Amino acid sequence: MGQVTHDQAKLLLRLYELRRDARMREAREWFIADFSAPTMDELFKKYPPGSKENASYRMVVSYWDMCAGMVNRGLIDDEFFFENNGEVWVIYDKVKELALSQRKAMGNPLILKHLLELGERFEAWREKTAPGFNANMRERFRQFAEARAARAQKP
Repeated sequence: MGQVTHDQAKLLLRLYELRRDARMREAREWFIADFSAPTMDELFKKYPPGSKENASYRMVVSYWDMCAGMVNRGLIDDEFFFENNGEVWVIYDKVKELALSQRKAMGNPLILKHLLELGERFEAWREKTAPGFNANMRERFRQFAEARAARAQKP
């Protein structure tokens, strides 16, 4: 664990403040509960440009990619960030396949670069500190999605 500075703590608190914006909270809630698109084609089919969902997708993913870039550059200690931001892993897990599809389709290997790099380190850190937790979370999210789908089918 690195030495956490006051500046790192202030930056982390500022990033948390940005998450509290009403529109950002709405976008994050939707993304975590409902977003699912493993390919760019599916992304644009389910959440077309100009839709509220597409705007929410871009808001959430760009926010977490920005945060990841700050951590990747050493502005915030990895472990300090990981201990306080489990949501970034959820976002990473939901977009890692999509990011690879976007990179290929758009010819840009840098799409979501920061988020994917940080997500891989976070996943490894969490597996080391809490073995099996990543798999447990994936299973829990799968169960939540099934329950939402079952509720949506009821009259």
